[in-house]
Amino acid sequence: MRSTELSVDTSTAQVVDLTDEIQSFVEGGGDGLLSALAMHATAGLALMETHSGSEADLVATMERLLPRDDRYRHRHGRTGHGADHLLPAIVSPSLTVPVSAGRLVLGTWQRVVLVDLNADNPQRRVRLDLLSG
Repeated sequence: MRSTELSVDTSTAQVVDLTDEIQSFVEGGGDGLLSALAMHATAGLALMETHSGSEADLVATMERLLPRDDRYRHRHGRTGHGADHLLPAIVSPSLTVPVSAGRLVLGTWQRVVLVDLNADNPQRRVRLDLLSG
């Protein structure tokens, strides 16, 4: 197994496309499975189309599902921070993608993104593990 860790700055975007960095990691790795893990209690990973308005739609949907107010029992940090801790129950903190001949096996338009609505912590880590087959 080969592993690495990506450092991701989410201070300018709540949905960050990681596909190119992940593809660089798996190149030359033959066939296998790529496991990715957002190493945080308030961020998640998803497969989605990007650069079509979908990122803003995802953020708006998450804000409707997880409003930023004082309804949450988890209350440290900014008002509504409890919502940040619920995000990984909706947007999983991990995902697995097949790798074939050193290429991520993704559908048309699919990209791997980090979703982070927590403005208090814009420095994120994503662990990548490539298990060769």
